[in-house]
Amino acid sequence: RDAYLAHLLKLNGVTREEADRIAQERYQQLEADFKYAQEKGFDPKPQTLAGAWQGYRGGPEPQDDQPQTGVDPQRLSELLLALTMTPTDFHLHPKLARTVERRRQMASGQLPLDWSAAEALALATLALEGHPVRLTGQDSVRGTFSQRHAVLHDAENGRRFEVFQHLGHGQAPVEVVNGPLCETGDLGFQYGYSLDYPEALVMWEAQYGDFANAAQVVIDQFLVSAEDKWRRLSGLVLLLPHGYEGSGPEHSSARLERFLALAAEHNIQIAVPSTPAQYFHLLRRQVKRRWRKPLVVMTPKSLLRHPQAVSALEDFSPGSGFQRIIPGSAMPGDRGQSSEVRGQDKKDQPERVLLTSGKMYYELLAAGGAKNGRERPDVALIRVEQLYPRPEKELRAALADIPDGTPVYWVQEEPENMGAWPYWRQTYGERLFGRPLARIARPESASPATGSSSAHKREQQLLVDRALGHS
Repeated sequence: RDAYLAHLLKLNGVTREEADRIAQERYQQLEADFKYAQEKGFDPKPQTLAGAWQGYRGGPEPQDDQPQTGVDPQRLSELLLALTMTPTDFHLHPKLARTVERRRQMASGQLPLDWSAAEALALATLALEGHPVRLTGQDSVRGTFSQRHAVLHDAENGRRFEVFQHLGHGQAPVEVVNGPLCETGDLGFQYGYSLDYPEALVMWEAQYGDFANAAQVVIDQFLVSAEDKWRRLSGLVLLLPHGYEGSGPEHSSARLERFLALAAEHNIQIAVPSTPAQYFHLLRRQVKRRWRKPLVVMTPKSLLRHPQAVSALEDFSPGSGFQRIIPGSAMPGDRGQSSEVRGQDKKDQPERVLLTSGKMYYELLAAGGAKNGRERPDVALIRVEQLYPRPEKELRAALADIPDGTPVYWVQEEPENMGAWPYWRQTYGERLFGRPLARIARPESASPATGSSSAHKREQQLLVDRALGHS
């Protein structure tokens, strides 16, 4: 205080007498409040959500807050077509012309929707419903995997065209910005932004999920603990590309295990959506619910263009929504709406249950789709789309027709000391709802992944073979 006062005195901004009077008045007020707090019958009133946060809530995940996230397919088709429109004098790059044409085919129903189209529709529909959208990251405008293209550049003169700014009259703003190469600063800024705009979809995207480790201090000190420490809520979304593609230790793991280790008291949400429709509903649910918690999404890399990781327009329609668990062996695209675990006949009951998430589901599905020329009723393949808060009700339902003694395996790409397995083991021990629980994973390792593409392929094949009982 003395140093600051000396500075103010030099600027003639205050006299010493004024400063002493201010200090004395403040001291007296603090003393009075302290005395009042010690009086018998004093009832401290906890801070409540007010101002911009009035009407929102934290605490445990509510069961009565399940908003309608589906949108009329005709409306989505119109929006998807609108997202392909550019000014008549705009010169689109020839390589992007193919992408635009595919979008138009998706809009007309000739092609199912891929991941990028689903994301674009989630952002567009929210903006038209009055929710501001903000997405930043090191390469978010184009998309690290050249999948987004939120801003187009004229191939002849470099003129910019922002795709999401021409959706319709009265739309909320959609900001997609390339952030600085400083994860701590960028994530910290977006976290602060989310504190002032609870009605907005605010997202930060790591170029690769691994790069979130450079922002760990923001995650630990603010994102996962602010509600418990200061009663501050945030709906910030972290998009973290995750998946073992043989690209080495720095481009494989978004460190799922770290977020699960930080998960407690329903402080965050952790999801690994496996289809475009699931991703669409997840992003819209994040804003449409009045429950506000940070959302960590393990987003795909190879699945961005996987021929089976697609969804029909009907999967986005009213009546559909995000599924925490997708039961049975449903084919990709239908999100398991009507799928059931096969084998009600005793001879066809599953001999093992495989729980998995993300890219691993498609690899298991491709390798185990047939046995001696027929489908595999001996293996039940269940996708866990939301890891936290734990979807125990949905998981119990998915396992309801499985005999108690049937072994359940958690199948993951990561080493056994990483990924979701440590959390599963800590939570459920050796049995999951009366069934033996074990893991199929890479051996424990100090590094997230091998740097050898050939070694990665051998490891991945071994995982799949073990999961399906081939070795």
